[in-house]
Amino acid sequence: MFAVCDCDNCYCSCERVFRPDLNGRPVVVLSNNDGCVVARSNEAKQLGVKMGMPYFRMRQLFPNADITALSSNYELYGDMTGRVMALLRRACPGYFFRYSIDEAFCELPDDWPPERLRAWGQALHTDIKRGTGMPVSIGMGRTKTLAKLASHFAKRYPGYHHACLIDTDEQREKALALCPIGDVWGIGRRNTAKLQALGVATALDFARWTEQRVNQHFTVTALRTWRELNGTSCIENEKMAAKQSICVSRSFDGMVDDAEILSHHVANFSVHVAQKLRRQGTVAGVVGVFIDTNRFRDDLEQYYNYADRQLLTPSSSSTVIAATAQRILDSIFKAGRHYKRAGVVALGLLPDNAIQTNLLNGDGEHVQRQRRLDALIDRLNNIEGENAVQLASQQYRPGPDGKPVHFADALRHAFRSPNYTTRWTDLILLK
Repeated sequence: MFAVCDCDNCYCSCERVFRPDLNGRPVVVLSNNDGCVVARSNEAKQLGVKMGMPYFRMRQLFPNADITALSSNYELYGDMTGRVMALLRRACPGYFFRYSIDEAFCELPDDWPPERLRAWGQALHTDIKRGTGMPVSIGMGRTKTLAKLASHFAKRYPGYHHACLIDTDEQREKALALCPIGDVWGIGRRNTAKLQALGVATALDFARWTEQRVNQHFTVTALRTWRELNGTSCIENEKMAAKQSICVSRSFDGMVDDAEILSHHVANFSVHVAQKLRRQGTVAGVVGVFIDTNRFRDDLEQYYNYADRQLLTPSSSSTVIAATAQRILDSIFKAGRHYKRAGVVALGLLPDNAIQTNLLNGDGEHVQRQRRLDALIDRLNNIEGENAVQLASQQYRPGPDGKPVHFADALRHAFRSPNYTTRWTDLILLK
């Protein structure tokens, strides 16, 4: 038996923990540079606010709606969801696997009766809500796909008390009949269109296909989903966790034509990529960089380029990835262009315990020194705040106060909330 715990409207809920005045009101969280809507409260969804809607467009369409818009604050969201995951890991009696920033799977004993499973899920919701202020929904089923489906019902219907269990064939078929095929975890947009063209409207329609028919039309990934919908668990934790690449990219506030500023952006993207590699215990064999001008500006000369380089020794070191990305940027940068977007990509990911050093770069002690340095920097930043220790290449030109501008402050965030849980300067003061 599997359970999935998912934070409800995660980013909006993180904000509401410290802003109870936002409860019951429409709230949206905006992307970097306050561009588009990336999270919505239930109230905002009911008004008709769509995911990805540009902020200026939302203001035009809902001029009289009292919608609170907030800039994204990933430092806050990461810390709050980390606390949720710590409580979930403590409550999970079996294998625990964090799938995303706000979602995790865990295995439950097969011999637990339905009453105990429901009680466990409801108690978990209560404990997390009391401990963090974050609302969560728990779905349980014989497969991970059915557990994901159950979590959707737990979110939508109050009668489940935040914990929905699908454990019989009758419940499974009823749930599948109510689920549009496009909402099934793992189907994807392209397969959804293909299935709909073949007359499949719901998850139950697809589940009633024969295995031979699935094999005729789709790959092994869709076959695994079909088996999971029919109650056979076949998605391994390692398969689910595997990532082929990691990308960090941003659209800029305005346009950038200065090579030095673009270099600082790329350095910051590189360090964020390296941090993600270390968190999941992997190293990159290839580093790529892309830069792009503003395609909506027909009056300006357009330019896009991407290049990558293979590392002699796969690495998750911030210094190695940042230095490699800088060399790539130097090779593709063209002066006189107005750049709107850039990004850094890590490819060829491997477990960090299986590094094969290259004959030309085989200094094992140097690799260990890099690891110790990165571990120390990560620890200091966890204690003192995200920007406490940086590479010199990450720091932008001094701001009005004469101090270097940090990456987070180089982005537009007119509506960003304080970092209540990670910075001493942002602690809430009570009178």
